[in-house]
Amino acid sequence: MAESLLSCIAEGVIGKIASLALQEAVAIYGVENQISELKETLTAIKAVLLDAEEQRAKNHRLQVWLDRLRDVLYDAEDVLDEFECEALRKQVISRYGGVKEQVCRFFTFSNPLILRAKLSDNIKEIRERLSRISVEKDQFGLNVRSADNDVAHDRSREMTYSFVDKSDVIGRDIDKQKIIKMLLQPANYKNLSVIPIVGIGGLGKTTLAKLIYNDNIVKEQFNLRMWVFVPKDFNLMKTIEEIIKDVTGQSLSNLNIQQLQTRLQDIIKDKKYLLVLDDVWSNDRTRWKELKNLLSHGASEAKVIVTTRSSEVASMMGTFPMHNLKGLSEEDSMALFIKWAFDEKEKQLRPNLLEIGNDIVKKSRGVPLLVKTLGSLLYSKHDDRHWTHVRDSETWELVEAKKDILPVLKLSYDDLPAPLKRCFVTFSLLPRKALHYSDFLERIWIALGFISSTREKLALGVGQEYIRELWKRSLIQGVKERNGKLAFTVHDLIHFLATSVAQNDCFFFSLDTANISERVRYISLYSTSLEGISNYDGVIPFLRKPTSKKLRAIIQVKDHDVVVTREFARTCISKCNSLRYLNLAFGTFEELPSFICNLKQLRYLNLSENKRLKKLPNTICELQSLLFLFLNGCSELGNLPKDMKRLSSLTTLSVTTKQSSLQQSGIQLLENLHFLDIYECQNLQVLFGGTCRLTRLCKLEITKCEQVMELLRCLQGLACSLESFGVYDCMSLTAIPEWLPHHTRLKFIYLIRCPNLLSMPHGIRSLAALEELHIKHCGELSKRCEPQIGEDWQKIAHISRIKLDSRNVQWKDD
Repeated sequence: MAESLLSCIAEGVIGKIASLALQEAVAIYGVENQISELKETLTAIKAVLLDAEEQRAKNHRLQVWLDRLRDVLYDAEDVLDEFECEALRKQVISRYGGVKEQVCRFFTFSNPLILRAKLSDNIKEIRERLSRISVEKDQFGLNVRSADNDVAHDRSREMTYSFVDKSDVIGRDIDKQKIIKMLLQPANYKNLSVIPIVGIGGLGKTTLAKLIYNDNIVKEQFNLRMWVFVPKDFNLMKTIEEIIKDVTGQSLSNLNIQQLQTRLQDIIKDKKYLLVLDDVWSNDRTRWKELKNLLSHGASEAKVIVTTRSSEVASMMGTFPMHNLKGLSEEDSMALFIKWAFDEKEKQLRPNLLEIGNDIVKKSRGVPLLVKTLGSLLYSKHDDRHWTHVRDSETWELVEAKKDILPVLKLSYDDLPAPLKRCFVTFSLLPRKALHYSDFLERIWIALGFISSTREKLALGVGQEYIRELWKRSLIQGVKERNGKLAFTVHDLIHFLATSVAQNDCFFFSLDTANISERVRYISLYSTSLEGISNYDGVIPFLRKPTSKKLRAIIQVKDHDVVVTREFARTCISKCNSLRYLNLAFGTFEELPSFICNLKQLRYLNLSENKRLKKLPNTICELQSLLFLFLNGCSELGNLPKDMKRLSSLTTLSVTTKQSSLQQSGIQLLENLHFLDIYECQNLQVLFGGTCRLTRLCKLEITKCEQVMELLRCLQGLACSLESFGVYDCMSLTAIPEWLPHHTRLKFIYLIRCPNLLSMPHGIRSLAALEELHIKHCGELSKRCEPQIGEDWQKIAHISRIKLDSRNVQWKDD
């Protein structure tokens, strides 16, 4: 059995103790001996955790013991992080002095003697709790065991970025042809033609539907094709909106149900369309009948494909006989397994492994997701024992008893390296079937400490490596690269697996939420789910409980309906003192409370798109651990705080402000700033002048700035560290700054909707590291960059990937 999530948390605490940052912080307060003893006790407990986790289901007392251990481990992380926070604060005070408004703090927590005593007491309490737990472990007769959790990185699979690669699909040709034959049958003039595809999770219903949807014959037959993931409750308004959005690319959240129905009827009227309704769960006949009546306004030859796990749903919706998707044959399953378990370059496959693999495939019952996942799991393993472990695992007995493949999929989770295990569980905080982006997950992982980062070296890029590793192991799917970041989806079963593994750590708040465990550390809120709370006043009841102080992340899943009230913001800030990640985007409050400074461990704060926010308290500058700050879209925000230079750890700043100069805010002194986004600052004329210490700035974006040429001139003396440069919706941009070609590390340039940009500079040829150039709706420049015939083509022809007005005019894969 590989390391459990609890073992990973313990390993994280041990790793934190060993880190240079903590060692320096501990030395400042003279508690080295206490920390050393804490590490020894924790190491002794971790040695028996594997055995304890394996026995937990059979022993209730052991389960309680593990729950208590989990709580103390999280509390230990909080205390250790507090050491680092105070050490950072001490450095800032020594450099810039104290903040006058907070002088009283010197006589309490900032007083070195009082603070040292407080931190020492905290460590003592953790040690005592951990010691009691260590003593109690002996009563369970646990054995010392180690995890063989090596992960090979010496080989990597070459994979495509297409959502459905035909070469990755085996054994579905007959199913595909049967359904295409149904699609081509003459129309039923009385009823809308609906073809249901039915099967258990993981069989490949969605994949089959995609193969059909993208087939050339189907494309020729249907001049309008639409793909919609159906909400689990079959919300009619949401479903109609998604159908329209798939056709037009526009979000129509401002329309009511009647307007949406009219718009849908106009779109499909008399058209021979194909609509795929993917993953239908609800058997609500009334809602289906309403939608069906609307869909009947298309041409009589229009067709609908439905994918579902429920034969009841299929019977309710279908007009054709349901297509029951079966498991793959043993021959096809073995072919799929070999494709994922062995390197295609190997001329001769290992007979001993093939024999074991054949046994594994027989147990997989032809479920493609399971076959593919297990193949990926064993891809880098050459030792028989890894293969026999999977074949002989007791989890197959659970599959047989419960008809559930999750226990087998968990083998892939067990095989993940420890850091990836903690990252994987955050998938349980994401909405099902949505498209997710690597940069969003990466920021969460960094903020929560799952990816280690220092002020000097932000771990950007590690998240993408993690995503690629999860992809290689078939734990995510549909991966595409978009503007330097990866987009992907998570299969339902993998989402359920993440939820199962996370247990009480993570919680996705939804309409059917009955209660929330008081042990939860990370919660995700989806705006529409809040409508189901009776007497809702802007704050979910859980946040008012004393246990909310343990929360580390409050994630708002992006949605047009989201509303963050003043009460919600104040409750989060006043009650949840352990927060590392806080999303208050789309807020309705005018000021942020001054006690925001109490969130000493906060690393991510999102205040974007708050149209009423007028000012920030200067106390926000006391958040020395803050890495990410988003203020974009705060159109009423006045002057920024004057002491922003005190945000010594800040790596990412996205800002909208009404002020004309940023000179007084001290942003130019943020030595660890990696990403600066100037967004809709219409009054801004001066960024900053004089001393500029942005020596690590690697990404710069400017959007809707009338004085863009003046702002770019302010960056003349910028250290040559840029890797990405983007200007968006700037009518006043007439020339690319002369200093840009000096940034020899530059990899990405984005010039979007800048119609008065006249030409590319000659110096662009010297940028040997430049990988991608995106030019869109830039008038004369777009013409000058046309391949071969454009006057500027020879200046940019050396760039591997060039996108011009949404066309890939040159796109060479690495």
